[in-house]
Amino acid sequence: MISTSFMSMEDLLDTSVKWIPGSLYLQNYRDAAKSMDFWPTFGKSIAIAAVPTVCNVVICMMVGYGFAKYDFKGKKIMMGILIFSYILPSQITMIPTYVLYNRMGIVGKLWSFILPALFGNGLNAPIFILIFYQFFKQVPKVLMEAASIDGAGHLKTFFRIAVPSAIPAIVTVVLFSFVWYWNESYLTSLYVQGLSGKSFWTNLVISVKDFDMSFNTKASVGDTATSLNESVRMAATSLSILPLFVMYLILQRQFVESIDRSGITGE
Repeated sequence: MISTSFMSMEDLLDTSVKWIPGSLYLQNYRDAAKSMDFWPTFGKSIAIAAVPTVCNVVICMMVGYGFAKYDFKGKKIMMGILIFSYILPSQITMIPTYVLYNRMGIVGKLWSFILPALFGNGLNAPIFILIFYQFFKQVPKVLMEAASIDGAGHLKTFFRIAVPSAIPAIVTVVLFSFVWYWNESYLTSLYVQGLSGKSFWTNLVISVKDFDMSFNTKASVGDTATSLNESVRMAATSLSILPLFVMYLILQRQFVESIDRSGITGE
């Protein structure tokens, strides 16, 4: 993909060119970025992925902590419902959910992703709750008991003891949640963008999906001088995954350490 994205039309037509282009043809990226409105769309993509992710992490962490550290009536039933909600295919609830959001007036708005996340029902939230549940089950009880002896209440114990110890789980959930929200094109186009397509919100993945039509539209009005070809398509695809690639490069050490540290033993 990356190699093809730097090829000129001459390289594409030359059968002797396989992996290494004759020269780094950067015009493909300029044309792709212009067609995708890269920087405005990039900012919207960050908002669509980051805001629900923050809500997902906070709420799922609180729910997972509650399941791990407290015994209450109906706990097993609620855990069963949680697991069932993860097994249930999203296609079954897609249309009823859209009708509900439409009646609430949040279709075409970012609230259609934020509101479910605030109630522990964000994208793949059940698996995040189970990750936090398993992690908090491993935290030694003596830490919680020591905080209680020092006079800390439930909330203070959670924020001062549980949250700092859960950094490995938080890093894992942040990475997975952000990537899943970033790559989710269908639900984003259905709920956040809306079926009318007139919403302010969109993301780079949707831009790639609609890239051919967008590129040809701009070319017809003279916005670009390059004809649509495989190199331009690959350049657009590269731009859509570039932010995730950079994020992984920056956070890969913390991610590996989080996986390693999540194996602590408790009482």
